[in-house]
Amino acid sequence: MKKNLKLAAMLVVASILGSAATMMATSELQKKGVITDTYVLTKESPANDGSFVPTASSRPVDFSRDFTDVAENTINCVVSIKSYATPQQMYQGDFFDPFEFFFGPGYGNGQRQRQQQKQQKSEPQPRGMGSGVIISSDGYIVTNNHVIEGAEKLEVTLNDNRTFNATVVGTDEKTDIALIKINAKDLHAINIGNSDAVKVGQWCVAVGNPFGFNSTVTVGIISAKARGMNTNDNGGGIKAFIQHDAAVNPGNSGGALVNTAGELIGINTMIYSQTGNYSGCSFAVPSNTVKKVITDIKQYGTVQRAVLGIQYSELTAERAKEDNITATNEGIYVAKVTDRGAAMEAGLQEGDVIIKLNGARVKDSGELQEEMNKLRPGDKAEVEYYRDNKLRRTTVTFKNDQGNTKMTKQSDVLSLGCAFTELSKEDKKDLAISKGLKVVGVKAGKFKNAGIRDGFIITDINNIPVDSRDDVENIYNQIMRSSDSDKVMFITGFYPTGKKVYYAVDLSDDEQ
Repeated sequence: MKKNLKLAAMLVVASILGSAATMMATSELQKKGVITDTYVLTKESPANDGSFVPTASSRPVDFSRDFTDVAENTINCVVSIKSYATPQQMYQGDFFDPFEFFFGPGYGNGQRQRQQQKQQKSEPQPRGMGSGVIISSDGYIVTNNHVIEGAEKLEVTLNDNRTFNATVVGTDEKTDIALIKINAKDLHAINIGNSDAVKVGQWCVAVGNPFGFNSTVTVGIISAKARGMNTNDNGGGIKAFIQHDAAVNPGNSGGALVNTAGELIGINTMIYSQTGNYSGCSFAVPSNTVKKVITDIKQYGTVQRAVLGIQYSELTAERAKEDNITATNEGIYVAKVTDRGAAMEAGLQEGDVIIKLNGARVKDSGELQEEMNKLRPGDKAEVEYYRDNKLRRTTVTFKNDQGNTKMTKQSDVLSLGCAFTELSKEDKKDLAISKGLKVVGVKAGKFKNAGIRDGFIITDINNIPVDSRDDVENIYNQIMRSSDSDKVMFITGFYPTGKKVYYAVDLSDDEQ
């Protein structure tokens, strides 16, 4: 009996000491901010249905990590962007009014309808909404190119509900990045982080204006880096995105993707969805790519792109077996080397497998594109590659798409206010032409003022056949250098309907 009492007393003392130790340890962790609350589930603890549940051990619950600071610091850096454009009318000419036809002007509703038609044509209407991120306190804002493309007016609303008209500083279709500016000072500018340091699995926060709901914050994790996706744009290139699962919907485009420090790590651009709305796969342009693009736009007026000068594919098991490649099972397989290109001058050959560029691994097209996006013509970088299963290294001096290392300046031809798409051989065959150039993305500028619309096929300018954007630029420069007082482009072409049209584009305002 005494032994039993002694044993019971020892158990009570041990229990008290254990509880005290637990309380002391918990108190210390709470002071350090590791634990903010705890609970102990015991047999006296009622379950949801009122019954009792078995005893369980103490389990810490960390409520200290949330995203309030990140949200508060970011929402003032994210803006809403509303674009306006004049709607295209589905009719041409005046309305037919039988009362005016029989009784003359002033009878019926024709005059009023013409006035309404004229007013509708002259007033841009809301076309779409997106988001943007303030990157400097003096009003520079980065967004997506597709948010502002084709807009005649841009209206920016800050988080404090102040509204400004914005001007376009520059755009880049290939990365879908645009830089705009508002006339404001002392704005909340976001801190731009290093997207190279982003790791798969880390927390991320998306801030934007989905469906027009301002300052919406969603949370997710980084799902993948350097995700290569073919966006089927006119550039035709593979782009490298940060993939994440924070909810992104229409209206989030151009908004911020930030880390838990509140630093910008990407510009939300697109989603992968069967419905058009969020389904778990969101994509952002990495912040390091964004920094390079906006720096080029501000400094040169256009993005400076380094060209390696190869045609390539990702190394596959079939290709490796066919070429007896055993040293690596991933990398960029060089299918062709361009004559007089940067790769040829550096000694790269067909059949080489590139595994590193500028010290970074490039196992697929997305990773290669991400590294290339950081470079400019004239930059030098080490390329690590396999040839005949032997590891080699060489230094490449990158060129531009013209085959030299010079920086390219923005051309005055951009004042025409449109882009040009070259026609394929099949397109020309279908249109029964040997040369031609398609006009796309018409916005405010010379072409729009002359009446030219999207889809117009230019066959010649000033009786000179055109087949590329360079042809247009060369003719433009010839006109501007000429001593003639009248600076005019006489353009011949047709619309896909077959209607042949002639336009005169006045360039006199471009003369310095």
